[in-house]
Amino acid sequence: MRECIGVDEAGRGALAGPVVAAAVVFPEGVSFHPLIRDSKKMTAIQRELMFDWIQSHALSIGVGMCSATTIDRINILEATMLAMSRAVSQLPTQLLPVSIIIDGNRVPKHLKSRATALVQGDKLVPSISAASIVAKVTRDRIMTALDAKFSAYGFLQHKGYGTLVHRQALQVHGPSACHRLTFAPCRLV
Repeated sequence: MRECIGVDEAGRGALAGPVVAAAVVFPEGVSFHPLIRDSKKMTAIQRELMFDWIQSHALSIGVGMCSATTIDRINILEATMLAMSRAVSQLPTQLLPVSIIIDGNRVPKHLKSRATALVQGDKLVPSISAASIVAKVTRDRIMTALDAKFSAYGFLQHKGYGTLVHRQALQVHGPSACHRLTFAPCRLV
């Protein structure tokens, strides 16, 4: 047997890089590590440790993403929902249908299984917390790789979010190929 499938995203509010979603399912009765919680409440080191723990204890993990170009084309809400659907679609079909719980107040329309939205689910449901960790670590690793290609923006520091340093770099260098051009700070330069 298995627990519910937890789904969450990372990078929705960033100015650059993809939005990344993860879907995680654990065996029923798994004893969750005490550090498993909302990824925003964890240090980078804790997230990396728990990412490894999740990899070794989950029945399955799916990751889906949408690029900055896709975000600009369909909007961030639709891109987030599509990334979540893609994450769930990466899970083996024998795990579906099972209870799918999405962090937030919306359920992606592209899902082939029934799901429930739960506001602050990443604080309440361990499998959603695990999904938030997987999504965040995956996205942070992508932004670290993008920093090597676009070092002028400081992605290592802020992972593409709209910090003062990032906005100043946008003013000096303009947006890069990985920036979301429909987001106001990128549009105004």
